[in-house]
Amino acid sequence: MKPSAQTAIPCLMMRGGTSKGPFFNEADLPADISLRDKVLLAALGSPDKRQIDGLGGAHPLTSKVGIVRKSSVPGVALDFLFAQLQPDKETVDTTPNCGNMLAAVVPFAIETGMVDVQGDQSTFRVLTLNTDMQCDITVDTRGGMVQYEGTARIDGSPGTSAPVTINFLDTAGSVCSGLLPTGRVKDTLTVSGAGFEPFTIDVTCIDNGMPLVMFKATDVGRTGYESVADMNADTELKTKIEALRLQVSLLMGLGDVSQKNYPKMTLIAPPQKGGALSTRSFIPHVCHDAIGVLAAVTVGTACVLEGSVCDGIAVMPTGAAKNVSVEHPTGEFSVALQTEPAPHLPGGQNVTQAALLRTARLLMRGEAMVPRSLWSGHSA
Repeated sequence: MKPSAQTAIPCLMMRGGTSKGPFFNEADLPADISLRDKVLLAALGSPDKRQIDGLGGAHPLTSKVGIVRKSSVPGVALDFLFAQLQPDKETVDTTPNCGNMLAAVVPFAIETGMVDVQGDQSTFRVLTLNTDMQCDITVDTRGGMVQYEGTARIDGSPGTSAPVTINFLDTAGSVCSGLLPTGRVKDTLTVSGAGFEPFTIDVTCIDNGMPLVMFKATDVGRTGYESVADMNADTELKTKIEALRLQVSLLMGLGDVSQKNYPKMTLIAPPQKGGALSTRSFIPHVCHDAIGVLAAVTVGTACVLEGSVCDGIAVMPTGAAKNVSVEHPTGEFSVALQTEPAPHLPGGQNVTQAALLRTARLLMRGEAMVPRSLWSGHSA
């Protein structure tokens, strides 16, 4: 390629689950975190609601970045750092996980030669640096390469693809102090703020991979079946939810989250399409077209806990092995949970395993270009 007046950074544009964004080898980015974040903002074109001057897709689900390196942790193949950017904000949040982008980590590593295929299927242990969470990820590698075509289907992504199986090893308390950060399976709060009358609401604060605040849609005067467009246009609802989020986060030990992308706020309602329950999720100020991977795992976990806000709403299968179908605006997300009785714990159940199915696809190979005045690259 011809020399450029800009700094070129190798990357692969990947779809992971229902999200997408550029993936980078950590060695190709600045080592200084502050400079790295400025480079990522420039690469995606934030802050600008259209992200017209970068690779971002003008939506939180397409304003994501994956950073991967070979791991030095015994038994772990790859380290993954997820970065959540916002189209119109100058923020780079590496606190929460993203189970969707996680699905593209192993394909990226194989495509870039970080790891070698193991046979028809390749399984690698991945450490998510955001929360020190480990998982085993299995991809189809027939023919000695990552296969992207297949028959697996996930709602929120068109068509079918080869399956990517993610088996989470330890997700409880990913950001919070534990699965139930308040120490209770249900809390009652009175919320007040400008623009609405004070209201009292029951919530379940839970973190099994993603910090969530779950509550009945009817407790904020909604059905829980509203469209994403209606939810996003509902200024009164969003004002109430944000006031609740800022207040309950203190109970969860998260401090001031006004500039954070967590906890996610999840409205629940009885299922409509044969699932366990219906959800509408805010991430945290925009209603999600679907639901995040780890948010779905956390919702499924709340469904098995006795006394949570899901009691009397969720329709659950019997037995220790439960396939929990979480309904969302564009379909459903199934989570396979293994549980065991735990009378000594709040909620009376212990979730011993959480696994799920995702898909991924390599969209483009190339280089992300950033202004040389910002960073001249490692070669300079």
